[in-house]
Amino acid sequence: MTNAPATAMRALSKAAAKAFITALAEANPDAESELVFRNPFELLVSVVLSAQATDKSVNKATKGLFEEAPDPASMAALGEDGIARHIRTIGLWRAKAHNVELLCEQLLERHSGQVPSDRASLEALAGVGRKTANVVMNVAFGADTMAVDTHIFRIGNRTGLAPGKTVRQVEDGLVARIPKDMLRPAHHWLILHGRYICKARAPECWRCPATTWCLYPDKRVMAPPARKTAASQKTA
Repeated sequence: MTNAPATAMRALSKAAAKAFITALAEANPDAESELVFRNPFELLVSVVLSAQATDKSVNKATKGLFEEAPDPASMAALGEDGIARHIRTIGLWRAKAHNVELLCEQLLERHSGQVPSDRASLEALAGVGRKTANVVMNVAFGADTMAVDTHIFRIGNRTGLAPGKTVRQVEDGLVARIPKDMLRPAHHWLILHGRYICKARAPECWRCPATTWCLYPDKRVMAPPARKTAASQKTA
């Protein structure tokens, strides 16, 4: 995720960025993570497992995993093979099982089994990069961080909200333009917007509450005609 978009975008002003985010907030005021977790540990494991996997597939895999191993000690005791048994349905499961086992051992050795709340400690754990640390800090500990995934990277560039050639440039642009009091929930507003409306191949601009401020030159403002089903053709 380091290539610039095909069409370079100019950046929205801070006023326009605020209006854009406000529109998303009003359309989806109760947005939250779609991962299923009960505590910071389960959130951390879920986010590590979510790389190149859908939240739905992760939730399906972690249901049994968390029932059998609800804390770092019991999960470390499962070992790599025991963890892998639960997560074979998600991408990169072998590497993820290895990282989760090591992560649990590190939590026990370094943090008495507790998930740390600071970036340096989180990023020192196996399988945890900046994006994962940002999610955990934001969701579990209320920090004003912006985790940039493929959806948010796309939105930042496509709309002009925060153009950037790299994930970090987009993250820094969003942090600079989004009002501080909106930054924490903005992560959820943006990721869900990218997942369900501002999609990669066919953005549904006609459903976008922020289209007034979006700088995307190829907006699809008209909804495509409904496809006729076999049943509807018979009754026509």
